[in-house]
Formats: sequence, structure tokens, C-alpha cells
Amino acid sequence: MFSMVTGFIDYSQRAIQAARYIGQGFMVTLYHMNRLPMTIQYPYDKLIPSERFRGRIHFEFDKCIAREVCVRVCPIDLPVVDWNFGKYIRKKRLENHSIDFGICIFCGNCVEYCPTNCLSMTEEYELSTYDRHELNYDQIALGRSPISVIGDPTIRTIFSSTFLSERTMNRHIDSRTVTSSTNSI
Repeated sequence: MFSMVTGFIDYSQRAIQAARYIGQGFMVTLYHMNRLPMTIQYPYDKLIPSERFRGRIHFEFDKCIAREVCVRVCPIDLPVVDWNFGKYIRKKRLENHSIDFGICIFCGNCVEYCPTNCLSMTEEYELSTYDRHELNYDQIALGRSPISVIGDPTIRTIFSSTFLSERTMNRHIDSRTVTSSTNSI
């Protein structure tokens, strides 16, 4: 009889604990129900990347002195730099520079350690193709000016959209602190 009573007490304590967990989850759900949706209709609305976003690499052929620092600091030895030694000018002359973005991990080491700043990261992040060989960019494709999300007139950026106000964006930014305080309940 005593074991039956202790079993009933243990069962009721677990039921109360489960109800408390369900109540906490329900409170979080109720908290998020009064917020506006943060859904972005991707092809028509695009987020502006942050200031230090690491997108496609831009290459300036005229600045490169073919020191191959980018190849040495790359963790996967990715950039391919072909050069010839000019006999008359007694310097290296760059022939070809290419990067395969299908393999690139966008670490930014090549940009950071380039002595002439001929490499730079852009805000371009739409590199998807149906053929992986199209991701091998040569110096002409790398030298193409980056496409700016802000300058495209056919695309509404997230800040000019009508469904998100500044108050909503501030609440979204502050949601980390609100969420961490609700988890402590």
C-alpha cells in the first residue's frame, strides 16, 4: 500500500513538472504570436548584407604583382596564379588568375594578406548555377564589378519594404535578450 502511495505522489510530481514545461512553451508561443512575421519574399525582397560580409571575391588585374601570397595563405591552396618572368622588365608578369568558388570556403585570408589589395570581398552572394564548372572564375569574371543590392531598381530592399517598420526591426534585434530572459522562467 505504501509503494502505491509513493508511486502516486511520484506520478503527480512528474505530471505537474510536465504541465509546467508545457506552460512555459505555451508562454513563449503566445509571446511570439503578437509579433509581425519576419518572412522575406526572396527574389523580390533581399536583405542587405552586413558591413563585413564575405561574398564573391573581386580581383583587379592591374594591381596584382604575382607574389602568390594568396595561394600560400589559402587553407585549401585554391587560387591559381600563372605568371611569366619578363626578361626585359625583370619582374613577374601575371598571365592568369582564377578561383573556383565551388571549392572556396570564403575565409577571406587571401583578401586580408594581399600586399597590393588587388583582392576584395563583395556583397554578392548569389553564385548558384546548374553546372559546377561555371563556378571556376577566371580573371575576367573576377574583375567584373559586383552587383549591388541597393542599386538594383527592380528589387525592394528590406529597409524600404512597407511590411516592416523600424520598430519591428528594433524588436527583432533585441529579441536575443527577450528570449534569454524567457528561458530563465
